[in-house]
Amino acid sequence: MWPRTDLLDLLGIEHPIIQAPMAGSATPALAAAVSNAGGLGSLGCGAMSLADLKANAEALRAGTNRPFNLNFFAHAAPRDDPETDARTARRLAPFYDELGLQVPAAAEAPFAPFSAATLAVLLEVKPAVVSFHFGLPAPDAVAALKAAGARVLSSATTVAEARSLAAAGVDAVIAQGWEAGGHRGTFETSFEDFGVGTLALVPQVADAVEVPVIAAGGIADGRGVAAAFALGASGVQMGTAFLSCPEARISDAHRVALGQASDQDTRLSRAFSGRPARAANNRYIAAMAERREALPDFPGMYAFSEPLRAWSEANERPDFQFLLYGQAAALNWVLPAADLVARLAEEARAIFAELRAEAR
Repeated sequence: MWPRTDLLDLLGIEHPIIQAPMAGSATPALAAAVSNAGGLGSLGCGAMSLADLKANAEALRAGTNRPFNLNFFAHAAPRDDPETDARTARRLAPFYDELGLQVPAAAEAPFAPFSAATLAVLLEVKPAVVSFHFGLPAPDAVAALKAAGARVLSSATTVAEARSLAAAGVDAVIAQGWEAGGHRGTFETSFEDFGVGTLALVPQVADAVEVPVIAAGGIADGRGVAAAFALGASGVQMGTAFLSCPEARISDAHRVALGQASDQDTRLSRAFSGRPARAANNRYIAAMAERREALPDFPGMYAFSEPLRAWSEANERPDFQFLLYGQAAALNWVLPAADLVARLAEEARAIFAELRAEAR
């Protein structure tokens, strides 16, 4: 038995294991496999068009009759800032010249913030769980989702953010530690040189809020799952661990990087999207870290980084690739998603049993 079952009861799942949404890498097949195995499968939908959102939700529902989670970004619309755009274009011009590419003149957001139209689709699709990153959308949207029966989750990277989310009515808080791969869910604190590790964050968040807490960041195996419960969490959210599953949609270079990963591979950078994300360190990330200057707001910075990333992938060069993963990637197993969920649950339960036996 799991030591704490409030999250299981809340979400209607068997194992307190949430597969992180990982926009672009998670697929309906991955999410369905996790849900069918008793966890909570998730799909990152923040960059999808409304048509793609409907199609992917339908594909996910066709793959499972169990609860699943659809995730969205709650960012503000990027500001129109010609001065920052021009400075960024000048800064990146040497890279573009080297590759024989034309540097973009201005930031253009590749996707819009969460909107009334997105909400309308969700109220039609009716997922069991809806989660957010970078805070929450407007209170009326949260209220509408909850009224429709959805459980609402969001990520916090500090105790203050967790309290803010709880006050806004979330059903559970995802406490995302500094170690986590991908974009940090920060929404009330500085982006620069700031972060709380999972070991320190989770117990403080658990003490600060009344809703269930989900630990995220650096959790890769059953030891991490068991440790999260010891810290006061009621479950875990894991992203990097599921990237090695065959159901994940990642490049060959990404799979190779995961297979060769170490604890020191990654670095937080705003140089790709405009918000801090943990990814494999490379020439571009290192160069952009040498000088701190304002960059276009998320997600407008993608207009400047995407041509470089696309060239790097097409030419099988690591210099400008955006390979998102966390600090525990070296612990990954290459397993189908259902087998991974089963192994995580089995390992964690064995640890709980061992600790109970030692306590007698």
